[in-house]
Amino acid sequence: MCKHILNAQVAIRAPCCKQWFDCAECHAETQDHRLAKTAEMTLMCKKCRKAFRKDMSNYEESDEYCPHCDNHYVLEAKTPQAVLGVEGDDPRINARMLKDERVKRDPSRSLFGQDLSDRVG
Repeated sequence: MCKHILNAQVAIRAPCCKQWFDCAECHAETQDHRLAKTAEMTLMCKKCRKAFRKDMSNYEESDEYCPHCDNHYVLEAKTPQAVLGVEGDDPRINARMLKDERVKRDPSRSLFGQDLSDRVG
């Protein structure tokens, strides 16, 4: 997986060294030469794992989809951002403290909605 573009949908085959990379920055980090520029790119869809070629000099809106599985691979790139947050459990592992707003709560199950004044304890 690419650490520069989090939602990369295709891998790119570099014409200079014939190796697959997720982005140009991945190529620059691992190779000692510059990425060669070409009008015809060889791409591999990460959804169906099939390779295809695109002529970038004659690129159209319909070329934004994988010809094998119709995966839309031209997306706005999501890059990692530094975030300050509260230290705690990872919600991907333990989500007990997260409230799901989509689930309707039963008001009778809440301590705050019950009248406890007439109870003798």
